[in-house]
Amino acid sequence: MRLVFAGTPETALPSLRALLDSPRHEVAAVVTRPDAQSGRGRKVHPSPVAQLAEESGIEVLKPAKAGDPEFLDRLRAIGPDCCPVVAYGALLPQAALDIPAQGWINLHFSVLPAWRGAAPVQHAVLHGDDVSGASTFRIVKELDAGPVFGVLTEPIRSGDTSGTLLARLAEAGAGLLLATLDGVEDGTLEARPQPADGVSLAPKITVEDARIDWAAPAMRVDRLIRACAPAPGAWAEFRGQRVKIGPVRLAPDADELAPGEIAATRKSVLVGTGTHPVELGEVQPQGKRQMAAAEWGRGVRFTEGETLV
Repeated sequence: MRLVFAGTPETALPSLRALLDSPRHEVAAVVTRPDAQSGRGRKVHPSPVAQLAEESGIEVLKPAKAGDPEFLDRLRAIGPDCCPVVAYGALLPQAALDIPAQGWINLHFSVLPAWRGAAPVQHAVLHGDDVSGASTFRIVKELDAGPVFGVLTEPIRSGDTSGTLLARLAEAGAGLLLATLDGVEDGTLEARPQPADGVSLAPKITVEDARIDWAAPAMRVDRLIRACAPAPGAWAEFRGQRVKIGPVRLAPDADELAPGEIAATRKSVLVGTGTHPVELGEVQPQGKRQMAAAEWGRGVRFTEGETLV
């Protein structure tokens, strides 16, 4: 099939590479978000998908909105049979959905209808799910509600962050997306409506959502920190400044501490929660590099009773 691929971040790259390598499909162009500031210098860079497409000699479309008339005209001129989508990051109007004969087929990182929305992997980790996965479905106007072509599942490991889990799903999902497009082209794959039961929503996790509530149970603190890694990064305040907190280790046998209270040795930093302390792994003080928590503790010289809030 003649394809126009829509995607933006690194998560989309395994799927784009799989389609570029497929002898059955032609990627005629990619659609991605406009160039944006990134990195410490806040310089403007093209998206990872744009960079790979340019390296591969493929036309890159960067509409400010997917409903822009110029973009729709160009998409019609390219004439895709189907538009596969992985983490594009913008809403698609009906005028765009109507252009390819086989529609827009999205690779979504959950087992639908669970975790519809922008942050399915983060919510799966945050809520303590045992299993995550990926689904391919035809995009319709309602958010992530279209009929499903295929599903895969992936166990969530005890130490998984959103980043590690998403990396595995992106690789496995690339194969699922390719198999879906093959089946659509053959006419051997039929999309099935999602069940009405089991719908859950996964809205974007904001920086404010990522603030740690040390009065919560230790397991909840651990899940929040892992769900927010690498972005937006879980955080707390210490001496009036933000400190990003990396993955922690549950420490149920440590001496009791009040929620947020810090106890430090030369080798570890413990913080109290609503149940039992956790040992900090890595921290990133505001304006400084990421470092081991013990190194941070040796540098700041805690006073008795100091807290993270």
